[in-house]
Amino acid sequence: MEQTNRQVIFTSEARCRDCYRCVRVCPVKAVKVDGNQARVDDSRCIACGTCVRECPQGAKTYRKDVVLAQKILKGPGLVAASLAPAFAGVYDTWEQLRLPAALRRLGFRYVAETAIGAYLVARETAAVVKKGERTHICTACPAVVNYVEKYDEEKLSHLVPVVSPMMAHARHIKAKFGPDTRVIFIGPCAAKKAEADRTELKGTVDCVLTFEELDQMLAEEGIDLATCEESAFDEQPAGQARFFPIEGGAAATSMLCTDVLNDRLIFVSGFDEFKACLNAIDKKTAPVTVEPLLCPHGCINGPGIKREGNVFERRSRVIRYAGAQKVVEGVVPVQVDLATYFHKRAVDGEGAVTEEKIRHVLEQTSKSRPEQQLDCGACGYPSCREQAAAVVRGMAGTEMCIPYMRRLAEQRTDRIMEASPNGIVVVDRHLNILAYNAAFGVIFKIGPSLVGEHISRVADPEAFERLLSGQQEVFDAPRAYPEHELVLREIVYAMRAEGQFVGMFINITPLQADARTLQKVKDETMLQAQELHAHQMEMAKNFANFLGEYTAKGEQLVNKLLDAVKDQDKGRG
Repeated sequence: MEQTNRQVIFTSEARCRDCYRCVRVCPVKAVKVDGNQARVDDSRCIACGTCVRECPQGAKTYRKDVVLAQKILKGPGLVAASLAPAFAGVYDTWEQLRLPAALRRLGFRYVAETAIGAYLVARETAAVVKKGERTHICTACPAVVNYVEKYDEEKLSHLVPVVSPMMAHARHIKAKFGPDTRVIFIGPCAAKKAEADRTELKGTVDCVLTFEELDQMLAEEGIDLATCEESAFDEQPAGQARFFPIEGGAAATSMLCTDVLNDRLIFVSGFDEFKACLNAIDKKTAPVTVEPLLCPHGCINGPGIKREGNVFERRSRVIRYAGAQKVVEGVVPVQVDLATYFHKRAVDGEGAVTEEKIRHVLEQTSKSRPEQQLDCGACGYPSCREQAAAVVRGMAGTEMCIPYMRRLAEQRTDRIMEASPNGIVVVDRHLNILAYNAAFGVIFKIGPSLVGEHISRVADPEAFERLLSGQQEVFDAPRAYPEHELVLREIVYAMRAEGQFVGMFINITPLQADARTLQKVKDETMLQAQELHAHQMEMAKNFANFLGEYTAKGEQLVNKLLDAVKDQDKGRG
């Protein structure tokens, strides 16, 4: 089945939280931070899966090939399973005995341990080492090969030109059953996916799964290991090949050396040990054979292992399993070609990094002087210079520097304080003044010399004392300062984590004066209204009296007129 080169490690953007942890742990800094997303640059990546293992949010993941595996299993022809020897560290003893049967239920017609290929590789590596007096670097770990090809091409000649156990076993299977046999490798490694896609090796291994993916397939097919019968593998590895996934396992298998104190054989695991070992290899040192595994403690700590348990438990299980198996003596009869080659794959962008450009970035971030370069590592890079180089390469941004961003924030805060028309003061837990702006100095008629003095030298400390005692978290009330002929609104709040208190003083004296004037007008208006009302009442009273008086007089006149008319009428009669 034709495979295409596809990226192995990538980012789930929905989970990425811009924490720089993947940048910090990536041994080759292949993570590009852009737009608050940490993306893997495939051209720089060595597919070791360190970021997958270390990302706290699960934002880094590797390519999943379950669908491809299922398609192969449903297709024609014999499909073989090559199970990495690290499986003994992942599965419990009872599961180890049932795993072959479970794989057969998935559709595999041939099930065997990759340790068969490990024995072939160990034997061939020993033969290469014995031929020449020079330093040799074993090549069972594909992440190691990727690193040397991309980042340390001077060591290419030290790589042993022998394929990995995965490739050796696949060639063994296809030599035994025919070239049309499909091989699916199952192990703990993400770099194996990239190895299977290499141009010179393509078609040897048809699909690579991790143990995590195997568990997923078993679950999807409803296959429970507890219900599977105990069963043996279809073929047994020779020698001590089952020790291959732990430190020193390759040497034990090849019988190059069993003395751990031999200075001609070096076992290293983890990138830091591996890099230090490479740095020590030069023409001045005596020839050595290096057995490197890029995952700390070996393949039993690969990124494709998602089960509980630590590496020491897994190591113990591998040793117990290997010790319990019958050692097959002799040489595997099927003859396969184990040769391979390696080539330079230098990453792009390194030539663009010049001292002048690094210096320019350092100046941008206020780190031009050595004492300003903290090398704190908060950005994910071990030093300010390396972070600056990453900025030049386009892999990082200046905003990743936490001290630099903090200084910018502080500068913005300072500008806000100075631009504020209100008085602002900051005091410590002893209520001593740490800083204040110009407006505060104008309000209280002080110069810049009171920093370090107690706040009571300038303002009433009551509000600050309330917060200090824990009575309040925020104080907001007006306060009169007669000596300054001011009324100020005081807003004071606590910054408990910093052990500081911030006070803001707003001049509301004009508002208070306006309020008094308005009240005076109101009072005068009320008084006038009361006077007018009294005057009106008096007028009404007087008018009533006057009206009553004239009404009585009018009544008297009317009565007199009536009496006169009556008298005239009597005289006529």
